[in-house]
Amino acid sequence: MNMATWLCYAVGYVFITSGIMKLVMPNFINNFINLGLPSPGTTLFLVAIVEIGCGALIAGSMYVRKATIPLLVIMAGAIFYDKLPILMEEGLLSFAFKARLDIVMIILLLLLYKHVPGKKF
Repeated sequence: MNMATWLCYAVGYVFITSGIMKLVMPNFINNFINLGLPSPGTTLFLVAIVEIGCGALIAGSMYVRKATIPLLVIMAGAIFYDKLPILMEEGLLSFAFKARLDIVMIILLLLLYKHVPGKKF
């Protein structure tokens, strides 16, 4: 198995588990309400479904480039709505620590977009 396959498994795993947790853990809705997003319940549901669906496509090495785009948008939204206020209120070190997974996932998604085309069925 090559490195790209392992990368797809790892990225897919993170997004599939994240999406499932958003659907089954009732406290996630409070996070979305506190972010001030419009229709937080609907937004939470849509984000979860996109994470699960695109994560599964990436884990299966299918349509990898297309699946990375909505996930990059979600990650940019997470940085903007959830982590940027931390930077403003708590400072750079706290932001860097709390945004570490988001930043790593953005880098991995960009690598997948650039270097792993994915199978088309």
